[in-house]
Amino acid sequence: MSQRFRIDGPQLVPDERQAPQQPQPPALAGRTGSYVLQPTSPDLLVFSRTPAEGGSLPTPRVVLSGDASGFPLSDLIAFLSQARWSGIVRVQAPGGERSVILREGEVRGATSDVAADRLGEVLVRLGYLERTQLETVLREHPPSKIGRALVERGLLQAHDLFKCVTHQVSEIFHAIVLCREGSFFLVDQPVEDKLGHNIQLSTQSLLMDSIRKIDELAHFRKRIPHSRLYVLRKGMANARLEPDEDKVLGLVDGRRTVLDLGQGARLSEFDVTKVVYGLLEGGFVQLSDKPLGGSMQSLSGIPAVRPKAFMGIPVVRPSSTGIPSVRHSQSGLRAITQPQQQAPVQDVREVVRVFNLIFREIAAEVSKQGLAREFIASANAALSGQALSSSPVLAGLAFAPDGSLPDTKLVTAYEQFRGSLGSEPLASFRQALSDVMFFLLFQAGELLESRADEDLARRVKDMLASLGGS
Repeated sequence: MSQRFRIDGPQLVPDERQAPQQPQPPALAGRTGSYVLQPTSPDLLVFSRTPAEGGSLPTPRVVLSGDASGFPLSDLIAFLSQARWSGIVRVQAPGGERSVILREGEVRGATSDVAADRLGEVLVRLGYLERTQLETVLREHPPSKIGRALVERGLLQAHDLFKCVTHQVSEIFHAIVLCREGSFFLVDQPVEDKLGHNIQLSTQSLLMDSIRKIDELAHFRKRIPHSRLYVLRKGMANARLEPDEDKVLGLVDGRRTVLDLGQGARLSEFDVTKVVYGLLEGGFVQLSDKPLGGSMQSLSGIPAVRPKAFMGIPVVRPSSTGIPSVRHSQSGLRAITQPQQQAPVQDVREVVRVFNLIFREIAAEVSKQGLAREFIASANAALSGQALSSSPVLAGLAFAPDGSLPDTKLVTAYEQFRGSLGSEPLASFRQALSDVMFFLLFQAGELLESRADEDLARRVKDMLASLGGS
């Protein structure tokens, strides 16, 4: 647990209001010396010892921190992807704290304490759940168990939960990339290998998708410089508004900021900025740096439950984009930070054999719970609806009762579509099967007890290692 301090006049003193539960060594022990206070973000204090004495600390530790307004987080994450860095990128902004978990440069999970980022809110926004249904389930289950509870009640299909969790993690990633205020930290911390509850999204594909939002946000910022401006009504809404516009306009009372309106409407900062921009263009609202009389507690102070585990789950690498993931560090950093890996297997038949071993292993573990038939049916529904991957090599296939896919048909499909799978067809083929694997692990994780789920993830990891590569 990080120790807290406060600035009391000219002094930096321990914050005794939030004392740790267990005794800890003084945070400043061993730091005796002369320090220079470096100018940076108002939310960040940076001291550097002079002269420097060197040394290091065990993990987890912050290895890099900075001002989000002075360095594009998209550039930072692009570098981390190329360097195949593993750890956590944590961003503390006025709207809340978000983190993205990277393993070998790819997104493996995300966390957020922002209410709009909760899985339940994502399910409602995407139309998979009614607000009343969400509230009913939350009365009986904690937010961290909402996905499993909805599947067990039959209110949500496993592959639809798969889509929503992937969307949730993607939105947290985009919010981090779009952040232009606050502080960021790189935490050197081992990332769990528990595949069943970690996501694997292509960082490069997510960054490409973020470019569009960055361009749009730059356009919005010409009229809305930041999200702490207050929004005031300007005229009557006689025109027909979109649902989100109508919802946001209904919250406008002159005492809420753009950020507050987003919290009240359960919209991300990007989405509410886009809505307010539309209302400005339509002449329905105006902006002010002061509230309309009096003071009002900010809705951004709504307490949010921080997830105790990573919110990642399955893989959805947008293979239809055709954007390859960067696999080698141009800086040579990989040789320092990552262990040497076995060369990837080049035989398509061996790739099919190993993945089918994995698929059967997952199905066998679920069958011990007496749920094999439901498990396979749900997996086939997701596969037929292209919820797992848009790769043509999976079209028309179905899982056998033992969880495997037809070997011969997979090899034939690979040879048939090889020319359309990009410059590295076997890598694309492996990625499509990896997409399937992570969905099955996610689905199994919703059905198995924690210990069985962790043991299964370890066995799958060992099998996958025989193919080499990443």
